[in-house]
Amino acid sequence: MRISRAASLLIAPGLAIAVLGVGSPASAADPTPAPAEAVETAPPAVPEEADLVEGTVGDTEAAPPTEAAPKPPAVPPAQPCEPGYKWESTAKYKRFHKGVGPTNANYNGTSRTARSEFISEVTGEVGVGVSGQLKVKASAAVVEIEQEYGVQLSVKLTAKLGNKIAVDTPSKYTTHAKYGVYRLKTAGYNQYVYANCTKGTKTNATLYTPARVGWYIWETK
Repeated sequence: MRISRAASLLIAPGLAIAVLGVGSPASAADPTPAPAEAVETAPPAVPEEADLVEGTVGDTEAAPPTEAAPKPPAVPPAQPCEPGYKWESTAKYKRFHKGVGPTNANYNGTSRTARSEFISEVTGEVGVGVSGQLKVKASAAVVEIEQEYGVQLSVKLTAKLGNKIAVDTPSKYTTHAKYGVYRLKTAGYNQYVYANCTKGTKTNATLYTPARVGWYIWETK
């Protein structure tokens, strides 16, 4: 990247590529452009969730409860229900960033605003995260959340190597950038539905569902 004027550049040890130039053009393109949210003043929140592991709950549904099914209603349903766990959403929150690879950092030691360019150095997949227990298939929960809130989500997204983004760095500030996947936080519960259409105990959980790939940007002084 061409630097049009003298610029001070400091890159924290062990971090991914970062370039700073005063008056240089913006750059944020690869085969899958990854936009950033608004510039923050603090790093991404420490995750409270655990990522689902392939081959465990999330790919398959949990075993039925051991307790007996509740008594059927006085008026039996016209059609029996398909037994199994169901997911019901109860609340939608903001999106939280799950990083892939190292955090980039760039210090602007000049007396004027400059452009910092960041490039992702790794490729990584981010799936559904959960706080609590998820007893339904992750794909079934994702479909329910999409329908409930009119959003588009995925069970898994890939943050790719080589994505670039350029942002303004104020004088004497450090811009930090982390590439990864934004996941929508929702609350809800698992509930087993029996063949006689009665329902079992509710088990609460919070899900973090992949929504889009992007950069998380924050500044410090």
